[in-house]
Amino acid sequence: MSRAISVGLGERAYDVLVGEGLLEQAGRLIAPLQKRGRTAVVSDETVWALHGPRLTAALAVAGIEALPVIVPPGEQTKSFEGLADVSDRLLALELDRGDIVTAFGGGVVGDLTGFAAAIYKRGIDFVQIPTTLLAQVDSSVGGKTAIDTPRGKNLVGAFHQPRLVLADLSVLATLDDREMRAGYAEVIKYGLLGDRAFFEWLEANGAAVLAREPSALSHAVARSVEMKAEIVAEDEKEQGRRALLNLGHTFAHALEAETGYGAALLHGEAVGVGMALAFRFSAGLGLTDGQDAGRAGRAIAASGLPTTLADIPGHPFDAARLVAHMAQDKKAEAGRLTFILARALGDAFVAKDVDAGAVRQFLVAEGAAA
Repeated sequence: MSRAISVGLGERAYDVLVGEGLLEQAGRLIAPLQKRGRTAVVSDETVWALHGPRLTAALAVAGIEALPVIVPPGEQTKSFEGLADVSDRLLALELDRGDIVTAFGGGVVGDLTGFAAAIYKRGIDFVQIPTTLLAQVDSSVGGKTAIDTPRGKNLVGAFHQPRLVLADLSVLATLDDREMRAGYAEVIKYGLLGDRAFFEWLEANGAAVLAREPSALSHAVARSVEMKAEIVAEDEKEQGRRALLNLGHTFAHALEAETGYGAALLHGEAVGVGMALAFRFSAGLGLTDGQDAGRAGRAIAASGLPTTLADIPGHPFDAARLVAHMAQDKKAEAGRLTFILARALGDAFVAKDVDAGAVRQFLVAEGAAA
């Protein structure tokens, strides 16, 4: 039994389906979007080996030929080189603007494929089939597509909404525990930024979500998607409320840049640290009380996510370098730093013109080099 959650964007509205067994229904669900019976499927080597045969068979049942475009796994693939490679391979398949591209993988594949689809012949439709918890609850919904550059994460991209998102919970059975925890960071984010009751539910049920207990996992994914869909429908281009979805991300992106976007620090792990830092920074500024900051940190830590700079092994950080990365963040305006800070659990807000010196002092107090 799947649940449909609509992302209300008028003529560009689409459904996010959440449930078990959606992969086997992919052909039937994608067929109405097709003008001819084929789709380029961009996937990484790991996902394709695990789940490619299931998707290929499901598409074949509906008379759709899968044209695989397989890329290496890992954040490094989400680059100018990776974009050029995928774009060239789509061109080699001679797709036209009536065809559909399918993104079949985690956030890296979804972001890269979505951006390639946005610029391929000035725009081609695409479908998201996210295979990680992080992608199911966050990156596959809302149309933000991008690649990383040496100067920062997601700095080159486009808004390009998918036609359909299929979040099949069954594929999470093959996800390793570290990736589950990384995805859980984005789940708890929704509670921290705007739904205290959901945060409290996660305090009680987070272990069940991470253990992939079906009812708990289904509720966590569906509630996260509901919140994101509501925010995206209100503010598609991130001119206002949508920026709240970046809770913890200003710190996180700076830490990812310093660690090279590699296996040392997964995106979700960086978000976990970033949210804990954002709450402690908010408390230090007198915006929220220390009890809420402590409770947020304990809930993040209880899932096995890092919450301090010291939890990131082998990477001493320099406060000035981290702040320099933050100055390149997409939310920065006219050289002013923008953060998502908190008044309380479930009550985040956009703080513009944050003093860089205060951030640097805070990072030094957190253990970064002066």
